[in-house]
This record gives sequence, C-alpha cells and structure tokens, in this order.
Amino acid sequence: QVQLVESGGGLVQPGGSLRLSCAVSGIRVSLNTMAWHRQAPGKQRELVARITRGGSTDYADSVKGRFAISRDNAKNTVYLQMHSLKPEDTAVYYCNDLKPGWGQGTQVTVSS
Repeated sequence: QVQLVESGGGLVQPGGSLRLSCAVSGIRVSLNTMAWHRQAPGKQRELVARITRGGSTDYADSVKGRFAISRDNAKNTVYLQMHSLKPEDTAVYYCNDLKPGWGQGTQVTVSS
C-alpha cells in the first residue's frame, strides 16, 4: 500500500519561495512517475508537475519556469521547489504516483 506524507507548506509572501517534500513508502519513486497536484478553494484538483522514472519533467503552464520537481531516490522522497510565488498559487498541495490515493496534503498560502 502506497503511503504519501507531504510537508513543507506554510505562509509566504508574494515573490517568496518554498520547498515541499513528499515522503513515499510502498513504492520506489525511482521506478514510478510521480506528480504534484494542487487544489485551491472552490476549484478542482490540478496537476502541477510530474517526473517520470527516466527523470523527464513537465509542468502546468501556470507554474512553468517557477516550480521544479525532483526526487531523492535514496530517501524515496519527491520535492517541489517553488519560486516567485503568487497569491494564485495558494492551495493544498498533494503528491502521488498518478494512481488513486492521496496523502493529507500540505497547505501553501501566498499572501502579504
């Protein structure tokens, strides 16, 4: 059974940075496509970034150039580095392996 534990969220001012972590157990992040999603209040959950088992990455247009997904195979952890944060990035952020199942998420709030 896959377990996903997201952390690293918080309150940050516009233009700031945060790094989210997702500790994964039950699967190897090096052998699976892993992804970060987010859900803002009143909106559907959206895919933000993903990294394939081969290391290729892609991003939603809204975060391209500002966010970077990476993984540490030894720690079996996936990261989302976020720069130049905007108020519209405010959401609960989740990671998963693109299969059904979610962790508790981590709240990111961008506000002055």
